Amino acid sequence: MRQRVVITGIGGICGMGTDAASIWEAMRAGRPAIGPIENVELHELKVRIGSQIKALPDHGIDRKQLVSMDRFSLLAVIAAREAMAQAGLQAGQANEWRMGATVGVGVCGWEAIEENYRALLLEGRNRAGIFTVPKVMPGAAAGQVSMALGLRGPVFGVTSACSSANHAFAAAVDQIRLGRADVMLAGGSDAPLVWGVLKAWEALRVLAPETCRPFSADRQGLVLGEGAGMAVLESYEHARARGAEILGEIAGAGLSADASDIVAPTVEGPEAAMRACLADAGLDPEDVDYLNAHGTGTKANDQIETAAIRRVFGEHVPRLSVSSTKSMHAHCLGASGALELIACVMAIREGLVPPTANWREPDPDCDLDMTPNVARERPVRAALSNAFAFGGTNAVLAFTRA
Repeated sequence: MRQRVVITGIGGICGMGTDAASIWEAMRAGRPAIGPIENVELHELKVRIGSQIKALPDHGIDRKQLVSMDRFSLLAVIAAREAMAQAGLQAGQANEWRMGATVGVGVCGWEAIEENYRALLLEGRNRAGIFTVPKVMPGAAAGQVSMALGLRGPVFGVTSACSSANHAFAAAVDQIRLGRADVMLAGGSDAPLVWGVLKAWEALRVLAPETCRPFSADRQGLVLGEGAGMAVLESYEHARARGAEILGEIAGAGLSADASDIVAPTVEGPEAAMRACLADAGLDPEDVDYLNAHGTGTKANDQIETAAIRRVFGEHVPRLSVSSTKSMHAHCLGASGALELIACVMAIREGLVPPTANWREPDPDCDLDMTPNVARERPVRAALSNAFAFGGTNAVLAFTRA
């Protein structure tokens, strides 16, 4: 019998709040954190909105470690420390080799990259910052989390664009099921609100000028945000043996690839990932009460995701609650799936489905119960979290009450 993997701690930081509790409170209230970007030089950008962390909490991270960290790594460490504290865990000589970390990231350390480009090309400096390479590498967040918390087991970064966090969770589950670790810190982090990244996304013509309205007929595109989410995963036996409070269980994961187009999604890829997830979790479509949609707010993505959900859930669709919390925390790229884990776990624990905020007009091609604007009380036995990415990489997770 395979190992069950449970969640014993969650942590988060994004525009909605600087800890998991405040993020969930804002989700419950349907309170978006999308507005003008204030703390970044935007130069001639046309789109000037996002979901920004206005001020970091007092994190107390040692300056020696801080100078080697880009913002995406810092956010990951803040969220990881919160998750570990809630789980009541700390690494010690007896267990540090059985505790690891996987952190998903979509765009890596662009804050440091941009600082160096400007220093070298515009200000005429003759060398880059000494910590530039360790700051920008995609695996930096996982390494910084391991150093901050003393984790010496399997530690690695995961990068698959917007599916990165869900892939990181799936990889962490595998480490536990394979017997390589008893505890894994897993999640995602990204800090894309820098001029170069925003300028590149602006060129794709998918950014919304006002706000994010997933599945609403008048939607105009996605909004970028920054943030991180982390969860402590343990084998069920390990958590029970130490008397830990179990918040929920990752019952299954489903992974697939479209193998079609670098940016345009297919219906078949997401459909395959959802079906694989249900099979891995041992769930029937009728067992799922809530689905946290990828729901970016672009015309094509929302319609294709709706079609895939209809194929998978069939006659159960009228009884399935769906929502996109990106309408509130925006699209945090590699961190999105980790923030959406908070939504799924808390929906199960509290029997409350967070809403799709900013929804205004029905779209006949997005004809699901999108939980518009107001949270809904209902028992949630199982929840799915969808993550689909450029490159056609899809990762879906199933959560249940342990």
